[in-house]
Amino acid sequence: MLTMRSVNLSLVLFRGYRIMRTFDLSPLYRSAIGFDRLVNLLEQRAESAPSYPPYNIELVSEDKYRIVMALAGFTRNEIEITSERDTLLVTGRKQKDDVQRTFLHRGIAQRDFEQRFQLANHVKVVSAGFDNGILTIELVREVPEAFKPRKIAIADANGNTDNVQVLEQPGQQQHAA
Repeated sequence: MLTMRSVNLSLVLFRGYRIMRTFDLSPLYRSAIGFDRLVNLLEQRAESAPSYPPYNIELVSEDKYRIVMALAGFTRNEIEITSERDTLLVTGRKQKDDVQRTFLHRGIAQRDFEQRFQLANHVKVVSAGFDNGILTIELVREVPEAFKPRKIAIADANGNTDNVQVLEQPGQQQHAA
């Protein structure tokens, strides 16, 4: 099993000898507080990633993302997108053709699919479009003010902060100490 904390790498040498090396990545996680959930999500995603339909996940800007899926042979009416809590579900149900055809080669898959995407906190679906067999889903991360960073003043032994501006919780006015 491939985990994010240790990675098995193999080298194939000239005469067919194979050497296995395991690299422990745990020292990289020592200063990461609270990222275990993210690491676990990545591990689960790597283990259970279906290969159909093919898709890309793009970083458009700092807080904007785009999922692009290749859905050749599907129509807009055969695709459904559902967003619930932190999961985005894209489902395709191909309608059966009444026409009987004989294929010499059938390389375009037209089977039903269900693709799940685990969304990070505060990521929301903004829009979706379907054109020429390509489904595009636009996502944006909207972090509430309560979760944005704020500056904490450091006081001396007497409790003085030397006119350092302290940012209070959202909704309260800022003041100088």
